[in-house]
Amino acid sequence: MSSPEHGRNKRFVIGISGASGALYAQRIIRLLVSLGHEVHLTVTAPGARLLHDELGMEGVNARELAGLPEDADPKAHGVFLYNHRDIGAAIASGSFLHDGMIVVPCSSHTLAAIAQGLGENLLTRAAAVTLKERRPLIVMHREAPLTLIDIQNMERLTLAGAIICPTNPGFYLLPRSIEDIVDFVAAKALDLLRVEHGLDVRWDEALAKKKGEG
Repeated sequence: MSSPEHGRNKRFVIGISGASGALYAQRIIRLLVSLGHEVHLTVTAPGARLLHDELGMEGVNARELAGLPEDADPKAHGVFLYNHRDIGAAIASGSFLHDGMIVVPCSSHTLAAIAQGLGENLLTRAAAVTLKERRPLIVMHREAPLTLIDIQNMERLTLAGAIICPTNPGFYLLPRSIEDIVDFVAAKALDLLRVEHGLDVRWDEALAKKKGEG
């Protein structure tokens, strides 16, 4: 679909909002970059606070999120950061071709804004354009419990073509670390975007592992 720069495989948009789950966003971004894909990133103001509170990040650091060396230029590695206030940025246009968008983590506030078609910031505007252009939109909601409003907003987005993918890990692989749990959720998101990732997190792989141990 896309025509990524730097000879990269695919192009994806990532939006980070202010619900707990910064590790999920960081892992997904790092996986996409390590696999040679292009990442276009926008972070809301609450999302920036989330990165500070959970990752100790001062400001939104695209290089750090992508796991690049300190002297690396993120753009040279296919990582592009956009200010959430810049609703005229490239990713807000349907003419910007990409292969899908993930909102991770997605707060209930951002869920509601996308469901109502509000382009109040670059993240929600990019999400609206993704739906309009019939491209994959993965909404990784991370708040609980759910109100009826949340459920209705999820229904509305599902009917509009989005995929609601809560950040719910499975435990059949018997995770031994936070990293294992994060990888399970990150792999699910990449599966939904049809991105090969090599993480052994699928049910058939778990069965094979159990048989091998038996």
